[in-house]
Formats: sequence, structure tokens, C-alpha cells
Amino acid sequence: MVILAFRAVRTILGVFVIAILASYIAPSAGLAQSDVATGETRTIVGEKYTPTIWIDPDGCEHWVMDDGIEGYMTPHVSRDGIPVCRRAEICGVMNTDQFFATNRYAISAGGAQRLREFFSNATAESFLIIGHTDNRASDKYNLRLSQKRANAVAQVARSTGVRVAEIKGYGERQPKASNATASGQAQNRRVEIICLQ
Repeated sequence: MVILAFRAVRTILGVFVIAILASYIAPSAGLAQSDVATGETRTIVGEKYTPTIWIDPDGCEHWVMDDGIEGYMTPHVSRDGIPVCRRAEICGVMNTDQFFATNRYAISAGGAQRLREFFSNATAESFLIIGHTDNRASDKYNLRLSQKRANAVAQVARSTGVRVAEIKGYGERQPKASNATASGQAQNRRVEIICLQ
């Protein structure tokens, strides 16, 4: 008798859990859903979420899953359980005027050779490549250009066999100097290489 009652409760709980999961999953899958108040059926299309890994400037690798849970990638923790992240420091800043033509993201042959020498001699475990621009074009254009330039540098880095942990383009959003002067704009047109030790 007790076993039958336990099985009945387990079955009811299982159906309840499945119903909750279905109501949670159905909207994100773009399935039809009925509105209880009006009796109308509507289709809700959710956006696809991709689990992600990123690295903070402090060298900590993070992950996030589609349910919003985040964590650290490092297995190294202090006695208090705090992640011990890798040391990160800017080990190279490329003035993009010396490596790229205006509004272009193809690296000159001489620039590519200098980058290969840099990455071949570097002792870091991995690198972050971060592109920046001045403010002379639209934000959208600058984001795209800085990302493409960072990708070009990362491609040269990978060709030497080093690990590139992350590539980002910030456009004009993180200026190093004022964009009010030509010299400030020139300082802002850069690709930063961050070494992770």
C-alpha cells in the first residue's frame, strides 16, 4: 500500500515537473501557447542563447550557461574558495597607423613580420587581442573595424603557434587619449596585446 502511494506521488510530481519544464522550454522554442484569460493561441519566439566563455582583464576566465549560471574556468582556488586567476598585463600596443592603411584591416607585410617576431619571442601562456579606434566614424563602423583588425592580429599570432584566448573590438568606446586632437586620435587607433601568464 505504501509502495503504491509512493509511486502515485512520484508520478504526479513527475507530471508536474514536466509541465513546468514544458512551459519554460516551449516559449524559447517558438511553440504555440494558449492564453488562459482570453483563450487565444499565440506563438512566442525566443532567441537562441549560446553558452559563452570570456576572460576579464584580470585574467579570470568565466563561463555562463543558458540558464544564467556563471562560474570560473580555473581549477585553482585559494583556501577561501576564491579563484586564483592568471596574471594579465599589456605586453604590446600596436599603433594601427603603422600596421594598417586607413579604414583597412589587412596588415602590411612588414607589420606582419614584426608581429610574428613579437609572438615568437613572447613567453605568455596565451593572449588577449583587443582592437580600438578613434571617433571619426560611426560607433557601429568603428566596432566592426576594431574587431576585424584584432582578428587580423590574432591570425598572425596563431600562425606562430601561440594560443589566443580572446579577441575583442571596442571601437571608440575605450579611448586612451582625448579624441579632440589629432595626436589623441592617433593614440586611440591601436590594438592592445594582453599577455596572460
